[in-house]
Amino acid sequence: MKNTDILNLLHREVVPAIGCTEPIAVALCVARAREELGCEPDSITVYLSKNVYKNALAVGIPNTGMTGLPIAIALGATVGKSCYQLEVLRDADEKAVAYAKDYMQRVPATIEVDYNAPDVLYIRAVVAKDGRTAEATIQHEHTCFVTRDNGITGSRDTEKRDTEIPESRDTELSLREVYDYAMSVSLDDVRFLLDGAKMNKQAAEKSFQGNYGHGLGRLLHEGASSTLFGDTAFTHILAYTCGACDARMSGAMVPVMSNSGSGNQGVSCSLPVYIYALEHEADEEHTLRALTLANLTAIYIKQSLGRLSALCGCVVASTGSACGITYLMGGGYEELTYAIKNMIANISGMICDGAKPGCALKVTSGVATAVLSATLAIEHAHADCTEGIVEEDIDRTIHNLTRIGREGMSYTDDLILDIMTHKKIDN
Repeated sequence: MKNTDILNLLHREVVPAIGCTEPIAVALCVARAREELGCEPDSITVYLSKNVYKNALAVGIPNTGMTGLPIAIALGATVGKSCYQLEVLRDADEKAVAYAKDYMQRVPATIEVDYNAPDVLYIRAVVAKDGRTAEATIQHEHTCFVTRDNGITGSRDTEKRDTEIPESRDTELSLREVYDYAMSVSLDDVRFLLDGAKMNKQAAEKSFQGNYGHGLGRLLHEGASSTLFGDTAFTHILAYTCGACDARMSGAMVPVMSNSGSGNQGVSCSLPVYIYALEHEADEEHTLRALTLANLTAIYIKQSLGRLSALCGCVVASTGSACGITYLMGGGYEELTYAIKNMIANISGMICDGAKPGCALKVTSGVATAVLSATLAIEHAHADCTEGIVEEDIDRTIHNLTRIGREGMSYTDDLILDIMTHKKIDN
């Protein structure tokens, strides 16, 4: 594969996002439909795949103090701009949010789960006003708009990437290609990854200043658990990574650099690497190459897993960070394969039960495992082909993981959604 193809892939998959990407993608789809209609609708119906619905039930929507789809849809219909892509709610200030809250009472949206959706990531918004209707459909990727005949359409008023996104299906990688690219790429080409890591660090610092989610990041950062964890680089890695997750899952109006359509994945593959680099005073070259390894490894794994599944995305992202940290520890390609095998032997069964504040707990588990896996890998201690789904060949090992997430956990996904939508919640 040409280096230009890999760089284009990185630029498509590592982009800024505000808020959890599933409800934000719904807002994006509604915003595009409203733009096609040309006015504010008085009727909105959205049809969602079960995976999108699952990830939008309990997550905070930026700057609203509210969770879930109704407010995301209302904001998309009133203030959202599709040209902003995953920052579609960038203009949702206090006045806009107040108006959207009133709007959602006057124009309640109809939300339906499409169990026969053509893709695990599928959003269709139909809006109407005075007998006129318009619609928009997102499929396969969070900013990929399709027409009724499944053609790709771009936004009318922007330079958009969404006309290019489906090309990522044809840009298939191997771990060797990932490593070779990260070791040889011009640093100027991937400097945006460092900017993204700094953006994610700022999101974490936002969480330290307030009461977000379960407060896990702030707890670790303030040293309340220092008698157990200590004031160490390991604790700092955990604090910053889960802190950024705390903020975005609770609806803080902060952008993060996402990976493969997920802000939490972007946080989990870049921040552990960046904080490790800062703690150990790594130079810019090593930091940039480590961030490239981390982000591109996560993209590679997601290629065969798919955008959404019953397998928690932090498993994928933290596997990427394990590679970046292994490199910063002095490891080469061989040690990277060991780190990945350790990750897959450990947390390959972590389920995704929707986006929510508790995602910070899973992020912490993934990142802690990444540091452990890297530490073992440097010592050449690793799971081998006699153990579980691990094979001698690293790419087959990765595909074993993604096959389980993509095929084997299909029923698990249905069961998770059934439990989530039928559980009793005491008020």
